[in-house]
Amino acid sequence: MKLQNDLLLRAAKGEKVERTPVWLMRQAGRILPEYRAVRESVSGFIELAQTPELAAEVTIQPVDLLGVDAAIIFSDILVIPEAMGLPYEMVEKRGPWFPNTVSSEGDLKKLRIADGANDLSYVIKAIEITKKNLNGRVPLIGFAGAPWTIFAYMIEGSGSKTFSKARAMLYKEPAFSHRLLQMITDSTINYLKAQIEAGADLIQIFDSWAGILGPDQYEEFSLRYISQICDAIQEVPKTVFAKGAFFAREAMGKLNCETIGLDWNMGIAESRKLIGPNKTLQGNLDPAALYGSPEQVQIATQKMMGEFRGSRHIANLGHGVYPDIDPEMVKVFIQTVKDFR
Repeated sequence: MKLQNDLLLRAAKGEKVERTPVWLMRQAGRILPEYRAVRESVSGFIELAQTPELAAEVTIQPVDLLGVDAAIIFSDILVIPEAMGLPYEMVEKRGPWFPNTVSSEGDLKKLRIADGANDLSYVIKAIEITKKNLNGRVPLIGFAGAPWTIFAYMIEGSGSKTFSKARAMLYKEPAFSHRLLQMITDSTINYLKAQIEAGADLIQIFDSWAGILGPDQYEEFSLRYISQICDAIQEVPKTVFAKGAFFAREAMGKLNCETIGLDWNMGIAESRKLIGPNKTLQGNLDPAALYGSPEQVQIATQKMMGEFRGSRHIANLGHGVYPDIDPEMVKVFIQTVKDFR
């Protein structure tokens, strides 16, 4: 199906665009009252993500309500460990929690390499429904977590300020760590290929906990696996967003992907210099800027756009939109991007 609005795909590929495309990480979520209404109709986040018709509905809401240039499938990065045999729970106000973790060879033997189409059929079905209901209006983004970030949760068992158990495993058991990371990588490739087969037009890899590793460990235990995924996915454009990995920007410029996402702590001019001219940069307004007045949001957005001017760019925030931000300020951000020339 020919897309009515293909700005995102053209911008990712470095092709000419009439204006900069814009979307937001976590746009299908808690900022929208319409999303909260759908979520309240089920037991919680996981049931919503595992109900394809509802996941498709909340995926499309930001396209209708905010006017973004892309939809991103409503799901979670932690569906991969669950598909591998390590289920998780989403605890209200605390986040993800794994009743069991991976800490030994015995634990590793209980896991399997996930088959994306079958083990994660509910996500694939949600993509198919979303594509049909979007009817070519905008592209659909598929996504997965980077292997290191998934590994961190599988070892630690929950979110953490330090992920000290996961980081300790890299030092104490590097061979074991590489085996688990490879299983996650193989599962992720299968999953992303199934998403693309179902209709995803672009995929994004989220390395949410990139910034807690040092440069050498990041290269060995994260970047090499992200690189494998990028090399394996040739069907659609790829975006890599590694929060906090400011030290890896030059290496990211060498990845086999089209777009590098920047967090709000990464200087735009410096990032362009380190990454080079042949990648599209995505980002990177501080989400907290959207707490300002309409005029303040407009000024901050125009400043960001001015710094990206003249180079390949997809407008976004430097992280996911926070749940208590006023949707009207999100609309100001989006419209300011659309008006910028």
